[in-house]
Amino acid sequence: MEQQLAKYLPLTCTGHSRPVTHLSFSNIFQNGSYLLISACKDGAPMLRDGITGDWIGTFAGHKGAVWSAEFSNNAQLAVTGSADFTAKVWDTNTGSEIASYTHSHIVRAAAFIPAYNQPQFCVTAGNEKKIRVWDLNRGDSEASLNEWVGSDATIKSALWVEKNIIVTAGDDCTLNWWDLRLPKKTIGSAVLDGPINQMEERDEMICVAAGPSVYVFDTFQRIGLKKQTLNYKVSSATIHPSKLKFAAGSVTDTWVRFHDFERGDVLDVVKGHHGPVHSISYAPDGQLCASGGEDGTIRLWKTEPGPFGLWR
Repeated sequence: MEQQLAKYLPLTCTGHSRPVTHLSFSNIFQNGSYLLISACKDGAPMLRDGITGDWIGTFAGHKGAVWSAEFSNNAQLAVTGSADFTAKVWDTNTGSEIASYTHSHIVRAAAFIPAYNQPQFCVTAGNEKKIRVWDLNRGDSEASLNEWVGSDATIKSALWVEKNIIVTAGDDCTLNWWDLRLPKKTIGSAVLDGPINQMEERDEMICVAAGPSVYVFDTFQRIGLKKQTLNYKVSSATIHPSKLKFAAGSVTDTWVRFHDFERGDVLDVVKGHHGPVHSISYAPDGQLCASGGEDGTIRLWKTEPGPFGLWR
């Protein structure tokens, strides 16, 4: 093992009252800081300092479990998808609700168009088995620009990876690429080893956990780059910015494991959650890895040697 991470005690972030379902970091700000947003079955997504885990605020308005939470590129906005059949857009500076988009079923995934300037559009998907694109500049009642059937099963994750390209995945065990100019059929797909709960895009690579395997795909070429089959069922996976290692949570135990990217060897195992780990994500600088669990806590694990943040 190259580094015994377990010797660093994690920062434990409390406040949620039910299982944490999704975690996302913002991009790095000019001062080196970044934010963390959490989705939770308690219906109250929370905003935190990404380095210290300190609570900044709670977005109040959902009336059901929140399944996903994502920042815009400049982190001025956040979007959440909920079991109350809505997706909501929030101002991260004030905590106020900017828009609420009504669906006919549970919203499992939501994401903004990738642009540094103020985002104009977002995509949502979920138990409707549809993909919807919304215009943030229109009123709630007329904001839906386009919608189409995106799957034969529930869509649990969606990424908007470039101007016209959206990637979805879910219970049909399939990763699909869609071109908004050709919304009725996929432009690429891959069948994986099991249902897909979450995926992430980092530096033109998509990381997906499905069954016992972690996959990495080229975002734009739509080809598989790596598949690591592990000896446990993976709930969520995340790639370190160096692309030298990845971390994964498990459906069947309470551990977070760090693996070598090329070989899949276990580099370290950290323990602290009191239930399965549902979501995991590396911070944008690679110094931390956040995990959210069935126990309702978020834990920040130090992933690199040397002082950082509250670790001195």
